[in-house]
Amino acid sequence: MTSDASPARVLVVDDDPTVAEVVTGYLVRAGFVVDRAADGHAALAGAAAARPDLVVLDLMLPGLDGLEVCRRIRADHGEVPVVMLTARGDEDDRILGLEVGADDYVTKPFSPRELVLRVESVLRRAGIRREAASGAGSGPGGGTLLRSGRLTLDPAARRATRDGVELALTMREFELMAFFLQHPGRVVGREELMHRVWGWEFGDLSTVTVHVRRLREKIEDDPARPRLISTVWGVGYRFDPPTASVTEPADA
Repeated sequence: MTSDASPARVLVVDDDPTVAEVVTGYLVRAGFVVDRAADGHAALAGAAAARPDLVVLDLMLPGLDGLEVCRRIRADHGEVPVVMLTARGDEDDRILGLEVGADDYVTKPFSPRELVLRVESVLRRAGIRREAASGAGSGPGGGTLLRSGRLTLDPAARRATRDGVELALTMREFELMAFFLQHPGRVVGREELMHRVWGWEFGDLSTVTVHVRRLREKIEDDPARPRLISTVWGVGYRFDPPTASVTEPADA
């Protein structure tokens, strides 16, 4: 659920009416307002008519597939969280979904209760981010401006820059960058990142790997030879700032 009093609106996109009906029923019982669409074009029209707080999106759709729908939703509506459904067991498909902007995925067949928990988790993180942007929450960095070398992250403005140029970060990439800036020089495992950044007690650790790779592509001079986010083999990652990271009030 979102952090305000109104129920969160979820758009469920699946061409299988049985799956869509079951998912919708569980989400409604969990207190969400649910809209449905059976194909990609209907999903885009539905998102334009009533902006969702989150989209549950099937990968395999007639017409526009889920990957293209995800790309267009990201382009048209910014940081609307997306949980992708896939019947495929191929890790490449799951990773591709994450790379086009999905925040999480669930592989069919799945437990509807698990899906509801994933939806709540993603929305909870999005709610923390919104509260931080308004100065009322405890999101990554709170209202503290984070700086490290050429990087600056302002949680209150929900803005990150490199050499003064704004970075196009997804919600999860922003939170991941904030975590690294807050913990310079510390080795952190993927399990801890999943817990601290995603808010999950369990999940596919390749989710973390993909997001670290995407963040490197946006902040490193040479992502293939990263100098800021180093891999510590067998352990996790370490943020190595070129100079000491500093924090200061965002309105300073």
